[in-house]
Amino acid sequence: MRLILVGPPGAGKGTQAKFLSRHYGIPHISTGDIFRANVAAQTPLGLEAKRHMDGGNLVPDEITIAMVRDRLSEGDTSGGFLLDGFPRTLAQAAALDSMLVEMDTPLDAVLEFQVDDEEVVIRLAGRRTCQKCGHIWHVKFDPPAEEGVCDLCGGELIQRDDDRPETIRRRLEVYEEQTSPLVDYYAKAGLLVSISASASVEEVTDRAVEALSA
Repeated sequence: MRLILVGPPGAGKGTQAKFLSRHYGIPHISTGDIFRANVAAQTPLGLEAKRHMDGGNLVPDEITIAMVRDRLSEGDTSGGFLLDGFPRTLAQAAALDSMLVEMDTPLDAVLEFQVDDEEVVIRLAGRRTCQKCGHIWHVKFDPPAEEGVCDLCGGELIQRDDDRPETIRRRLEVYEEQTSPLVDYYAKAGLLVSISASASVEEVTDRAVEALSA
């Protein structure tokens, strides 16, 4: 199975990626992990990416694409892979298409997680992160025993800036502008499979597997 996950922030892609990776026995490849690995190993691409990030700039597409190409050429992807966080734009999608043609590894499907904007705001704005151990709680879905205090280590729980409603709405606008065109792109290619992500983690996983099997 060679699969791409798409969907707005807060749709649960990262969580579902872990379950689907195990289900299909394929590596979960996220751009965040690729960046961190390259920077930590001080590869030429990692050093170049770090230079841009340290300057407060976005990492150019050509660097991101080169990192993805290197990762897809590793042996554990021979039986398939799951891409999470790439491509984010039509330009990246076109570059990935060319890359996969060269590698003779066509995609099987692009799985879209659909969720209403207001549900995304509720999911993300309710998160509270422990300043001490980093564990994430949720005021509605996974509250600590004592408000504002981590059950695990007693650390103070805070709402991160990127979990504030106004920031979340801006992130959704950016997704709509930059990434949602991918849905049309892959629909026209006959690769798009869409499911509702408004359910429990287990239900969404079941929906994903059923939809991909069909």
